[in-house]
Amino acid sequence: MTHARPAFLRSRLSLMMFLQYAIWGAWLPILYPFLMGHRGFDLAQTGNCLAAGAVGAIFGPFLAGQLADRLFATEKLLFVSHLVGAVIVWMLGTVQTYESFLGLSFLYGFVYAPTIALTNSLAFAHIHDRDRDFGPIRLWGTVGWIAAGIAVGQVLLRLHSPEGATTEALLAAQNAGRAFAFELSAILGMAMAVYCLSLPHTPPAGRGQAKEAMAWKEALREIRLQPLVTLFLIAVPVSMIHQFYFVFTSDFVSKIQAAAQSAGADAFAGAVNNVLGVGGGGLMTIGQMTEIGVLALMPILATTLSRKTLLAIGLVAYAARMALFAYFPELGPVLLGVALHGLCFGCFIFVAFMVVDERTTPDVRATAQNLFNLVIVGIGIIVGSWFAGSVVGPWAQDPVLDAAGQAVLKSSGDPELAMNFTRLFSVPMWMAVACLAALLVFYPVTRSGRPAPTS
Repeated sequence: MTHARPAFLRSRLSLMMFLQYAIWGAWLPILYPFLMGHRGFDLAQTGNCLAAGAVGAIFGPFLAGQLADRLFATEKLLFVSHLVGAVIVWMLGTVQTYESFLGLSFLYGFVYAPTIALTNSLAFAHIHDRDRDFGPIRLWGTVGWIAAGIAVGQVLLRLHSPEGATTEALLAAQNAGRAFAFELSAILGMAMAVYCLSLPHTPPAGRGQAKEAMAWKEALREIRLQPLVTLFLIAVPVSMIHQFYFVFTSDFVSKIQAAAQSAGADAFAGAVNNVLGVGGGGLMTIGQMTEIGVLALMPILATTLSRKTLLAIGLVAYAARMALFAYFPELGPVLLGVALHGLCFGCFIFVAFMVVDERTTPDVRATAQNLFNLVIVGIGIIVGSWFAGSVVGPWAQDPVLDAAGQAVLKSSGDPELAMNFTRLFSVPMWMAVACLAALLVFYPVTRSGRPAPTS
């Protein structure tokens, strides 16, 4: 496909991945405390905003996959999507009302979500060895996420953490400062749009040779076969588990960090805050750091372990992470739980995208990637946001008690509620266990994509 020198090509694709995920990593980890702690949205409204982005992500991939597989070069689609996305994400940091944020979230999901799969398909179109080359390229996306997350965390620590403030005052100041994350994301999005014009030319693979005019119809026929059908079905609850992590973890670890700050952090907590910043997002980049290690090892893992084994390792990590959050809510165990994100993403999400690529035919691969992306950042997030924010979240809250053991009442007369994180995180823990059982029973053992799919 391309005549660029392999090393130079890898560098170009690596920078593409860096910018692609720095855009997302700047604001996603801090969204929940920003909306609830600063904008004043309630739990259901916050879940609706997350779900609105996912609704947009459902429609976007169908259009983007069709265009990339049949009509337009992938790099041109990426340019337009990131240009529009940069404008929308800047507006997300400035709008005040729930209705405005909800509408913009839908639009942003529509234009940004397809770019995740399109960057994957562009890279797959130009690399020579999927198992050897894609992992080292994709890990630069993780580096981008880390860089953006730490940048936001440092801004919150240096500019939005008044000395001597109480835990409540620290959280309020940091929640307001999180608006910077959207500004950073917009700047990175604009840079990515410009850079896309320099990416290797990737014309539609299916133009003039496709068996089906509508690429998504052909892709659906291939997805209904094993192992893809099992993978797609399991991906829905896995995406829901992901939502528990991204919706609640930033607030969860922010409270742990703020309590340590206001109490005069010990040496360990102080060192963590100085390096990673505060506000949760920086600390959560530990998961992306371990992700780098997993992706760096993927050329070895992908050729020595079956796809089923790798996917199972990822699901075990999902369950273990939630167990640590639920039953060991101290800084040390929580850091270990965050670190398990590397195995969660690397061995499940990353390997799943590899399986989709190797188990579909060339003229529908961009569409198939987008359909799987639709499950991960579309259907799963919609259901997961509703389930986490409107079902499990309210169920997991307990009344706040005063010194006499009486419920603290708000001005409305309703009891003040606080999240019981043990109850909350135990739900996705058991969901991960159920997904692991389903994988072990239904998913066939496969090592690579060489054999044809079987019904």
